[in-house]
Amino acid sequence: MTGAAGPPFDATPLLRLVARRRVARLLAMDPVATQERLLLRLVRHAAATCFGLAHGFDRIGSVAEFQARVPLRRYEQFWEDWWRAPYPVLRDVTWPGPVPYLALSSGTTSGRTKYVPVTREMVRANRGAAVDTLAWHLHAHPRSRVFGGLSFLLGGSTALERVAPRGEAAVRQGDLSGIAAAEMPALLAPWSFPPRDLALLADWDRKLDALAEATPAERIRVLTGTPSWLLVLLERLAARHGTPPLPALELLVHGGVAWAPYRGRFRPYLPPGCATREVYPASEGFVAIADRGDGEGLRLNLDRGCFFEFVPLEGLEAPNPRRHWAATLETGVEYAVALSSCAGLWAYVLGDTVRLLDRRPPRLLVTGRVSYDLSVFGEHLHGEELDAALLEATDAAGGVAVAEYTVGPSFRGARGLHRWLVEPAESPPGGDPDDSDLADRLAAALDAALSRRNADYAVHRGGGQLDAPELVLLPPGSFAAWMRVQGRLGGQHKVPRVIADPARFAAAEASLRPPPAGSPEP
Repeated sequence: MTGAAGPPFDATPLLRLVARRRVARLLAMDPVATQERLLLRLVRHAAATCFGLAHGFDRIGSVAEFQARVPLRRYEQFWEDWWRAPYPVLRDVTWPGPVPYLALSSGTTSGRTKYVPVTREMVRANRGAAVDTLAWHLHAHPRSRVFGGLSFLLGGSTALERVAPRGEAAVRQGDLSGIAAAEMPALLAPWSFPPRDLALLADWDRKLDALAEATPAERIRVLTGTPSWLLVLLERLAARHGTPPLPALELLVHGGVAWAPYRGRFRPYLPPGCATREVYPASEGFVAIADRGDGEGLRLNLDRGCFFEFVPLEGLEAPNPRRHWAATLETGVEYAVALSSCAGLWAYVLGDTVRLLDRRPPRLLVTGRVSYDLSVFGEHLHGEELDAALLEATDAAGGVAVAEYTVGPSFRGARGLHRWLVEPAESPPGGDPDDSDLADRLAAALDAALSRRNADYAVHRGGGQLDAPELVLLPPGSFAAWMRVQGRLGGQHKVPRVIADPARFAAAEASLRPPPAGSPEP
């Protein structure tokens, strides 16, 4: 078998010592004091930057003063007002000194590429959060030997483009996994997979084939990535090595999309006893880690370079929205997340929505995106409701497994409806991807589930303003082909669950739906 050699020794005992100390510190941590100290430290450090001077950072001595001086901003405002003109060299703009990296992040709803600053301080903070993930795993599974083998990170290409080759001001940009690879300590390389030549591959299909060929299946102890792409990898590995394809796997770390639709599909590929742990990473910072069991929420990373604010979703667009933090959080409220970080982001609206389960420590569930909603006539459907309703509908239809889906609005005069483009994990019974009876049953079950879950949806459906949803079943592989055409196949790229812009959704549907049988070739 080709692939990486095993590590020189089992480093788990060393990791276990670090984990015990770290978990003890986390359990004793005061969330309010920790977050306030972190914010004031960040503000003092950035006081002489262009942003700090413009916002009077030298006169900020409390969270309230920070919130009074620094308004919430989205990426587009940061880009236009602070980063676009000096790009790619962001020296002393919103963070002191040079910014060596820019993470390229494609918005799943807008489709636009974002250039997110990544400082070396943020690299260290993200590395610390990765250690915390393993620490929580060892806390729950003290006999685990995760560093007795290889850790496999399934990311995008690690190739970075040099966009400012000027000595100390050199700047490289690319996938966040590429930045992590560039900053990986040489000491950890023997415990990591894939090797550099495979990690650099940009062609996703070629990369998956090469990984399936080269993976030392018996040596992989940890597997990390986005569930949708991990499944594709595991399917290819299973075709070569049998099931389970990674027999020594002890920990699957997942994040980026809702886990519930994937949980059952992973079960056949995981060996007995393999643990799963959800994380909430973003290009802007590492937000939270599951410290308990599956579905019990993610613990906010209080001391890893980010100060967090939470804005009630219904007030996000208000001129002066109320901004909560660790001292004022309430459970059960739908919040938009904002952060200020050691990468020079200040009161930056991340774009995700969460709901708090606990306050001390803050523990949350990711519920969707700020723009991950549908509101054609004011029905206010959020991402969590869309995911849950589709899962309920597929269960009612006999347990149809969904590989991917997207939903968007369709207008017909003064009326509107939701159109769902759904790709089953395998062809429907009978092998017909255009099973109109199954599509109709799923659409009816979706309509009923959404009506039960969302009162606004039920009112607008009952009032006749919103027509019944329509659902189209796509052949297996449709979304992968669509993402490939857009140059967004694999790695951290995710299929947008909602495309709220009608024109953009119509263009996506035209690309995703095959021409009717017998129609002439274009």
